[in-house]
Amino acid sequence: MLRELMGGPLGFCELRERLPELSAKVLSQRLRELGEQGLVSVERGRGFPVRTSYSPTGSGRALRQLLIELHATGEALLTMEPSMGVRRLMGN
Repeated sequence: MLRELMGGPLGFCELRERLPELSAKVLSQRLRELGEQGLVSVERGRGFPVRTSYSPTGSGRALRQLLIELHATGEALLTMEPSMGVRRLMGN
């Protein structure tokens, strides 16, 4: 979710489209948890229907480089032979 929000604020429906493997219940729960942890901020607009947008806080944005490294590591592990994965990744 944080990865998706790094590009700018998104509404709940936009996040559902980008993360179709998550149910609405799970997405809602995760957004609430990220908000409680201070990683995502929630802005509710006026009017009807109420528009809610989610964006990373400063702390959430600070995780950007870590998310990039985790993604790169995951991609590298997927291309390795199972028996060599960790040793090759660690340079041994």
